[in-house]
Amino acid sequence: MRIANIGAELGSDGAALKLCSSAQSFPASFPRSLVPYFLVARSWRRPPFQWTMLSFRKFISGGLPHAILAAGGSATQSREAAMHSVWFGEFMGTLVLVLLGDGVCAGVTLRKSYAADAGWMAITTGWALAVLCGVVVAQAFGSPGANLNPAITLAAAVSSGDYSMLALYWSAQLLGAFCGASIMALHYAPHWRLTPDPVAKLGVFCTNAAVRSPLANLFSEVVGAAMLVVVAASIYSHRVSLSGPAGGVGPWLVGSLVWGIGLSLGGTTGYAINPARDLGPRLAHAVWPIPGKGGSNWRYAPIPVLGDLIGGALAGLLLHFARP
Repeated sequence: MRIANIGAELGSDGAALKLCSSAQSFPASFPRSLVPYFLVARSWRRPPFQWTMLSFRKFISGGLPHAILAAGGSATQSREAAMHSVWFGEFMGTLVLVLLGDGVCAGVTLRKSYAADAGWMAITTGWALAVLCGVVVAQAFGSPGANLNPAITLAAAVSSGDYSMLALYWSAQLLGAFCGASIMALHYAPHWRLTPDPVAKLGVFCTNAAVRSPLANLFSEVVGAAMLVVVAASIYSHRVSLSGPAGGVGPWLVGSLVWGIGLSLGGTTGYAINPARDLGPRLAHAVWPIPGKGGSNWRYAPIPVLGDLIGGALAGLLLHFARP
């Protein structure tokens, strides 16, 4: 079973977890962007996943490049490590996801936009392509698993029993979503004052129920998030294809999955299916001085966060026992 998480990318036989003395001695399937991390892990005599959590603290504090230099790496390796890490990959991927996803909502909603009133098909298609772009950016910048979603990260943790990566992933995802929404708001700066409806403006940033019914809304988010995790895991399952999807095909399939969820299940709550995608932009809406905005509807905010995490956890349990 291969779900979109770093453990899956390292291989089920554990061969890629061996600490090697040089980049050339890593298996061919091992992500090249992670080689500097595991080389440093060897020099520090730390287990790889324990070192990954330490690398997060080092990255935030600016100490990671110095650690690689101390381990005998070159200045080039140091610069690459600063800009290619699991944390930075998740941050960049989620930023792109939300920038493009909220961007299509803005284009359809805000007045004097050429895309105004383009409709639900445009929104679901835009979000599907936003997922595709976010995934490939995350992988390019150092996160081979490209979760971009706390619900997927939680599902992977529940399935594997390893919760040590949650803080690293969730912080990057939430900050990336906030920054993506902030850039989107600036991009559409002249259009906010031309759009009179404050509820419509909030809908550009985050989701809301079409019909207010808290239990039904929560259930909708649970189902949507669970479907995302289960089908994404099935796409990468070795029972579907022994070697997994061909190179570069996986992100397209996941984007298509999100497109399908939006078309089939998104009409009730706007299909957040991602706590960071909803909470990060909602925070941006609350913080920035958007002309004519209203409240950020914090009364509804727990539903897409809790519902998606519950859906992810339930899907993780299913994957743990079923092993697709």
